[in-house]
Amino acid sequence: MAATLLHLVRHGEVHNPDGVLYGRIPGFGLSDLGRRMAAVAADSLSEHPITALYTSPLQRARESAAPWAEATGLLPVVEPRIVEPTNRFEGGTVEFGPAVLLHPRTWPLVYNPFRPSWGEPYVEVAMRMIAALDSAWHTADGGEVVLVSHQLPIVMVQRAVAGKHLWHDPRDRRCSLSSITTVERCIARSGEPRYREVSYREPAADLLRHAVDQGAV
Repeated sequence: MAATLLHLVRHGEVHNPDGVLYGRIPGFGLSDLGRRMAAVAADSLSEHPITALYTSPLQRARESAAPWAEATGLLPVVEPRIVEPTNRFEGGTVEFGPAVLLHPRTWPLVYNPFRPSWGEPYVEVAMRMIAALDSAWHTADGGEVVLVSHQLPIVMVQRAVAGKHLWHDPRDRRCSLSSITTVERCIARSGEPRYREVSYREPAADLLRHAVDQGAV
């Protein structure tokens, strides 16, 4: 029996006082506010029949999956395909986005924003995310599935299922901390299976005004 809905959940606020672009660097866990955000996100779907729980291997995602595990009694399964993309700005403190053009040393990294030249190609991120969704959908014992991931991978799913080009301005991303993007599997006109977005919600919206979101790549 396949899943009915797949919920892509972004992690909560990260403890990052130095404003590092943390990427895949280990040791970046949730702040106290981030833990509250993750708990609010989990509580927002407390009445839903969650039957499987997946998480990126990174600490902030695993910690964000903890409230879901507590609420559902499910053991989080680490899914490497929903991890943060690689990024050559990782470990730095330059604000990621158009502002990087103000720093000449970054120019060799940003010559192709469509691929992008500074990290894992958008198309590869989208492909591995869709593959992870396929696996989660097929292996679920009915019900709904939660996958705790990161901003860019979730945005790649949003754009891919909407038929939009994958390159974009990072300032236009619609994926706040502890947000939930829900998709379902459907059949395209061609007869091929695909996904469509069902809803986007920000259960921790009241906490966002106090949050700092600087480390996403």
